[in-house]
Amino acid sequence: MSGATTEIPLSRIAFGRSGDKGGTANIGIVARSRELYPALVREISAERVQAHFSDRARATQRFELPNLGALNFLVHGILGRGGTSTLRLDPQGKALADAVLFMPIALRPPELAIARDHGLCE
Repeated sequence: MSGATTEIPLSRIAFGRSGDKGGTANIGIVARSRELYPALVREISAERVQAHFSDRARATQRFELPNLGALNFLVHGILGRGGTSTLRLDPQGKALADAVLFMPIALRPPELAIARDHGLCE
């Protein structure tokens, strides 16, 4: 096996949930297999999520939850002043986790093998 990585959508190895805390979105990304959590930590940084929402977000924080195999992001300012005072189509940020799950990530050969073993990749 070569050391080359394979690019896949994050949604293949993770699921997500999101919501609002005033003008801040709370986005949780959870590995579908605990063995793939290190790939999430390596590939999905606060800086990368910030860049993904750069036109709307003021700042992004990442919190690691290794016991859950999850990452939690707070994306500040993305919802303006909050759900009750915005005209945004998604005022509570419910679709923001889906936006993150569209991001491509690079899996190393051993990670790709794990994903295949769990039926997450072809």
